[in-house]
Amino acid sequence: MTDVFRKIHGAGNDFIHAMPSSAEVTQHLVESAGAVRDPAADMADLAEVIRTLLAVEARRDTRIRLGGNLFDVVITSSGTQARSAVAVMDEIQDRCGPVIEDPENGWFYWLVPPGSSHRWAPHTHAVCLGAPHTITLPSLHRTAPPGPHWHRPSASDRLVPPGPLHDALTRFRPEPTPHAALAAQLGITP
Repeated sequence: MTDVFRKIHGAGNDFIHAMPSSAEVTQHLVESAGAVRDPAADMADLAEVIRTLLAVEARRDTRIRLGGNLFDVVITSSGTQARSAVAVMDEIQDRCGPVIEDPENGWFYWLVPPGSSHRWAPHTHAVCLGAPHTITLPSLHRTAPPGPHWHRPSASDRLVPPGPLHDALTRFRPEPTPHAALAAQLGITP
């Protein structure tokens, strides 16, 4: 916006020339608003979340960012001990919150509240991940193999509570632990 705030050179009519014209004000508003198709950052995030959830509902697998306002994920094996932990969480929650089973890797992905990865105490049998990582959510209708599926489908807005989950995993110690395999997948070297 050029010449909107002109110097005032003295009294009298110079004051009138110091005020921006309506065209200059309009131009400033247009320039400061940004491009018409550039949504506000928070609205772009909301739009992405809505598109993702609609895709999952529409029977499509969908990749989603962890963290934010949705959820983080705790990764464990999906063996007998982990299934015992699911049974305990079923009792605690009157049906366990959402758990995805990945038979190819032999893992469970427990969906926990966002921010859990920052508060999760190190665990010998589980890893908790949040942003900037992603996860692929299977279609809400996929509840059996082949491929990743809902071992415990998502029910409304209920997630797995991290404290009781941590305790159950400590009690049952699901093997094999996911640490080495995840480190290799994420390119983390000791």
